[in-house]
Amino acid sequence: LLAPLMLILSTHSLQYFYTAVTPGINFPEFTVVGQVDGGQFMYYDSKEKNTVAKTDWIQKVDDEDPGYWDRDTQISQGHQETFKVGVQTLMQRFNQTKGIHTFQYMYGCELDDDSTKRGYNQYGYDGEDFLVMDLNAGTYVAPVPQANYLETTCIEWLQKYVGYGKSVLERKVRPEVSVFQKDSSSPVVCHATGFFPKAVMISWQKNGEDLNEAVELRETLPNQDGSFQKRSILTLTPEELKNNKYTCVVHHSSLEKELVIKFEPGMGVIIGAVVAVLLLVLVAVGVGVVVWKKKKSGKKSES
Repeated sequence: LLAPLMLILSTHSLQYFYTAVTPGINFPEFTVVGQVDGGQFMYYDSKEKNTVAKTDWIQKVDDEDPGYWDRDTQISQGHQETFKVGVQTLMQRFNQTKGIHTFQYMYGCELDDDSTKRGYNQYGYDGEDFLVMDLNAGTYVAPVPQANYLETTCIEWLQKYVGYGKSVLERKVRPEVSVFQKDSSSPVVCHATGFFPKAVMISWQKNGEDLNEAVELRETLPNQDGSFQKRSILTLTPEELKNNKYTCVVHHSSLEKELVIKFEPGMGVIIGAVVAVLLLVLVAVGVGVVVWKKKKSGKKSES
């Protein structure tokens, strides 16, 4: 019961992703992506050298702070030079003289309806974490100004952004759920899509009992329309699937009660093909947002 109840508690988040790449490929050497509640609201890259809005609601900042975009552009331009040096420094420390390399920095904060606050940041190099800080877990001791920023200033900006985009960010959209299997020897997939906000819980039951083995929960991904999708994969033998009853259970804050979808052997092959096509047209929210492996899963019910 704990996880479903946690989903009822609304959480807002603010995250920034900085990515620096060695020159020589058709990709900006430096990018910044800002997200609120998993949706992109700003973007900067070293080719255009200008911060741009990526959603309508953030335009409201112009009325309250006319110099917001110019100031943000100047800040990003300063970070661009810092990260360029950072890539070169890391290459030297890892004894690398050539090749394509990436240096990333992500920081963010979260605010629950009950005023619980969380702050975190992490650094990644070539797709792997090499330094992580979580204010609650205390992975490493951050400088006091940095910790203060995550606990205060970051939260203040998050509240301001949520105020600008309240009608969008606080909407609730029900997930569309399908259970399908490509063929009798393939895994069974429970796919939820079109939901908002991002937090969702997908679980399996076997003969009415919770099932945790043979389950792979995939990352929550964005859809083009600003909603989200997620899938859970159940890998069992044909005999196990034939001799037992399996159901997929989905909890989301838009639902008065959980959605329960029964699996029947042979069902959903056509649905599965449709979902596969939808996945092919999925467009990522921002360039370089997910490069290193995420190691924060399980902290909070896939929020």
